[in-house]
Amino acid sequence: MLALAGYPLGLRFTFLEPSPDSSAAQVGQQLQGPYDDPDLLGRLAAQSDLVTFEFESVPDSSAELLARSCPVFPPPQALAVAQDRLLEKQLFASLEIPTSAYVAVASEGELEAALAKAHLPGRLKSRRLGYDGHGQVLVLAGDQLAPAWRQIGQAPAILEEVVEFERELSVLSVRGREGETATYPLVENHHRDGVLQLTLAPAPRLSPELQSQAEAISAAIMDRLSYVGVLAVELFQKGERLLANEIAPRVHNSGHWTTDGAGCSQFENHLRAGLGWPLGSTVNLGYTAMVNLLGEEPDPGEVLTLPGAHLHLYGKEPRPGRKLGHVNITGPDPRRVTAQLQALAQALGLTLPPPERPDSYWPS
Repeated sequence: MLALAGYPLGLRFTFLEPSPDSSAAQVGQQLQGPYDDPDLLGRLAAQSDLVTFEFESVPDSSAELLARSCPVFPPPQALAVAQDRLLEKQLFASLEIPTSAYVAVASEGELEAALAKAHLPGRLKSRRLGYDGHGQVLVLAGDQLAPAWRQIGQAPAILEEVVEFERELSVLSVRGREGETATYPLVENHHRDGVLQLTLAPAPRLSPELQSQAEAISAAIMDRLSYVGVLAVELFQKGERLLANEIAPRVHNSGHWTTDGAGCSQFENHLRAGLGWPLGSTVNLGYTAMVNLLGEEPDPGEVLTLPGAHLHLYGKEPRPGRKLGHVNITGPDPRRVTAQLQALAQALGLTLPPPERPDSYWPS
């Protein structure tokens, strides 16, 4: 999707990717091999004017190695922080950004001490390599902590208090080379089995105060990290207060709606930022519902028959729970977008959260 956004701007792309059947190979040259292969990294740097990444499991050491000979954005420091939940929490604390309470657990010997400090229920989360619900276990009582520790592979972790929040939100911002910024509207996210299923843009009942809080949180993080590119911040809303959950230093699934529902997509803005070009408009063009297609591809005809529906398929091999594509339904009338979303759910056999009022996800 980054490449598809870049080609109209005259850009060309080379990808480093381990999978031989990567969808990236459809839109550019692919260097196939591990992300930490020094020879492939050298070839990538030699062929590139600048390098970016689109998920957090890239070794930060590879980003640092590339940065010695080629500009890399976002900066490797941001990748290192996002890969470690403890470093992430410490970043939030240093910026006085509120989060849920947590206790670090580095060894089996620290489990008992963690229980003494923590409030249950909580989630034991491995510090590294956790996404889409992986690497975390719900802990309801003290005798469940040791089994949870074994379940995550006895890895260094944090025990995080479960927050009674009203809803999950995320904000995407973009920062250019000279520090200029732009922010998309807050969006509301709904997950199924730990995987994002539905994003509503803009978030229903979005007040100027909530948007301002989100922008301040994002700006503080980007300034501290000397950030360049798109940054996603996942948030919990509790009353009129936002708590930071985690950051994603990249274009983000909850921003896929921007391709059809914003003045400039997150993908194009990410590229503009890295190249030092002017940032595009982040204003939403009406209302958009983004639905992830998980596990199996639909018949395109079932989707495209719906007015306002935009189908995006990734060319990936199907497997249970895998993100194979998404659908954006966008338009100026929130009731019509809601009706089309419900028709899509019925056609594809999806169970979506009910709208706030019978005819609209966005109550007036």
